[in-house]
Amino acid sequence: MKILITGGAGFIGSHIADAYINDGHNVVVLDDLSRGSTKNINSKVRFYEMSVNDEDILTVFEKERPEIMSHHAARINVANSLEDPAGELVVTINGFLNLMEAGRRHGLRKVIFASSAAVYANTDKLPTDESHPTDPASPYGLGKLMIEQLLRYYGRTYDINWVALRYANVYGPRQNGCGEAGVVAAFLEKMLANRQPVIDGSGDQTRDFIHVSDVVEANRTALKDVAQGIYNVGTGVETDINKVFNMLRELTGSHCQEHHGPVRNRDLERNSISCRRFQTEFGWRPVIELPVGIKTTVEWFLKNKS
Repeated sequence: MKILITGGAGFIGSHIADAYINDGHNVVVLDDLSRGSTKNINSKVRFYEMSVNDEDILTVFEKERPEIMSHHAARINVANSLEDPAGELVVTINGFLNLMEAGRRHGLRKVIFASSAAVYANTDKLPTDESHPTDPASPYGLGKLMIEQLLRYYGRTYDINWVALRYANVYGPRQNGCGEAGVVAAFLEKMLANRQPVIDGSGDQTRDFIHVSDVVEANRTALKDVAQGIYNVGTGVETDINKVFNMLRELTGSHCQEHHGPVRNRDLERNSISCRRFQTEFGWRPVIELPVGIKTTVEWFLKNKS
C-alpha cells in the first residue's frame, strides 16, 4: 500500500515509517522539520518538507495518491497550547482539514490518527477505557478530540475508514524533551549534559508510559481493513514521575538530586489507560516493560546524544 505519514521525520512517525517500509509498503513522508529531523528519515521514503497547513498539500496528493494517511504531525506542547489556545486550535484543525480535503479528492481510503489520552476527563477510574467521558483540560487535548469528531464526519460523508489511537505517554529512542509526554527525554537530556532536571510538583503524579516500539505495533495493527474507530494505546500501569527520575539517574550514573519545581498548570495527579478493547479485537498488547524500555532508551541516548 502507499502510505503518507505526516510528521514522519519526528519521534513516533519516523519509527512507524521504518516499520511500514520493512513491511513492504510504499511510504511518503511529509514534515516541516519544526520538531522532526532529517536524521530520522528512512532513505527509502519520498520526503516532502512541508507544513500540513501549506496550500501545496494538494499537489502532494495529486502526485502520490496515497491510500492510507497516518497523521502524526502535531504541535505537542500542552503548556504552549494553554498560552495560545486560539493558535493551537487554528493550526491543528486547519492543517487536518487541509489534508482531508486534498485526500478525499484523490483516493484516500483510510486515516490512522495519533490521538491522545489527553482527551479524557480527569478521573480516579483507572485504567481509563474508551467509554469514559471526554473533557480535555487543555487546547492540545481539545484539538485531538475535535479531529476525532471530524474523522467521524469524513468517514460518514465520504466513506473514508478511520482509526484514532489514543496514546498514553510515549517514550523511547529519537524522542526530544518537548511536549506532554517528553519527561523521559527531558530528564535524560539534562542528566547527560550535567544539568539539573526539574520535577514538576511533588513527582508523585503518575503516568502511563508506553514504549515507542509498542506504539509502532499498534499502528501496524491499525492498517487492517477491519480496524475502525477509537482505541487506547497504553499499558494500564501507573508509574510516578519520581520513580522514572530515579531509574534514569541510576542508569546514567548521574549525581543530580531530586529537585522539585511548581506544579504545572492543570496537571493530572493520576493517569493510565486500558488497552483491553484493542487487545480483545485484534490481539495487540504492549510487550515492553518499563525497566527494559527505559534501559534501551538510555542506551540510545548515550550513543546518539552529545
